[in-house]
Amino acid sequence: MKEKTTLIKNAHIVNEGKILKGDILIEGKYIKEIADSISAKNADVHVLDVEGKYVFPGLIDDQVHFREPGLIHKATIETESRAAIAGGITSFIEMPNTNPQTTTIEELEKKFDIASKTSSGNYSFMFGGTNDNLDEILKVDPKTTAGLKLFLGSSTGNMLVDDESILERIFSSTDLLISAHCEDETTIKENMKEYMLKYGDDIPIKYHPLIRSEEACYLSSSKAIELAKKTGARLHVFHLSTGKETELFTNKVPLKDKKITAEVCIHHLTFTDEDYEDKGTLIKWNPAVKTEEDKNELWNALLDDRIDVIATDHAPHTLDEKNNVYTKAPSGGPLVQHALVAMLENYHSGRISLEKMVEKMCHNPAILFDVEKRGYIKEGYFADLVVLDLNNPWTVNKDNILYKCGWSPFEGNTFKSRVTQTFVNGHLAYNNFNFSDVKAAMRLTFNR
Repeated sequence: MKEKTTLIKNAHIVNEGKILKGDILIEGKYIKEIADSISAKNADVHVLDVEGKYVFPGLIDDQVHFREPGLIHKATIETESRAAIAGGITSFIEMPNTNPQTTTIEELEKKFDIASKTSSGNYSFMFGGTNDNLDEILKVDPKTTAGLKLFLGSSTGNMLVDDESILERIFSSTDLLISAHCEDETTIKENMKEYMLKYGDDIPIKYHPLIRSEEACYLSSSKAIELAKKTGARLHVFHLSTGKETELFTNKVPLKDKKITAEVCIHHLTFTDEDYEDKGTLIKWNPAVKTEEDKNELWNALLDDRIDVIATDHAPHTLDEKNNVYTKAPSGGPLVQHALVAMLENYHSGRISLEKMVEKMCHNPAILFDVEKRGYIKEGYFADLVVLDLNNPWTVNKDNILYKCGWSPFEGNTFKSRVTQTFVNGHLAYNNFNFSDVKAAMRLTFNR
């Protein structure tokens, strides 16, 4: 069977710090040629004239919770991966706090099997570390699995690793990239006790960032970094939420040489504690959205390269679950469909360039996780591509939200930009709110 050939014409190609006007020839799964002008060699070539729209490499989201198996009333790999490609995310790394948890090789392979049948985007999964599964951790193949996830503060799924001797053994024993959720559990429990005594279960949501406080985040992040330095482990700290934590990271060495790296998420770059009054528990995340000053310091660290990656921490819950009182409302929210267009608002306001966005959302996740042949627009790489119209406003509403949970913290927002097409492994998987029935997604592999 002859491989399908697609020619993208008249694109503004954003890649490796430059924006170039040109054409992209896709043959089968791969980018065959990039040039100022390419002519279709025969009538079988599908020509897509994007008329000056912008083309990004497909985004790589290094932290999502797609809830399958066991929590599929909230989301599934199928529903959320569709939402992801509609948002320009062509590859994702999903977290282990499902039910059952992804803490054995058997459960890990079950998730890969589900994704192979249902995912619209390229996929990998984090293996979960616990207080008692080091033997299983040592069986994980680093070439076919993204890495190891450790919860150093409890979150959805009760996977807290709180035995310091075991934590040191894990850090010392594995060559896997270790990604960590860092919040100090003792500090949080003490803060929670204080507010429970005062308010009972119905604690005003505005106190969430004081319960899951700056101190809790900094204490845990700094301990994890100290342990990584002691053991030589490769550590990636997920979802920084405080300005103080940014002081723990460096921009003095290239990303490929960093042993300790950091991520920031869309919600911590977008919302502040002032938004709790309007959004309530819809913006309840762990770690908590904090102050305007914290948000600005996160932006500064992102732009000066102390923070390496932008991700979503997409973590949907139903509206019924989110509308509970504080102690019963789970933390997390859906973001993959709207992450890129939300970031593009910051391009329109002059806060970040398109080139820097591509660096943080495409190139750097590929470098950090050693993803093979993705994250760039290069000849010989997989044709994961996103076509963007930067001047085509649309408003988020119930009718166009694709998450299974049916809501978004951005509902009612009008975005200036939109994703018009998404290619996954050379296949036009998404085209202006229409999805292909063909599942072209692949399991990610890692050059380690």
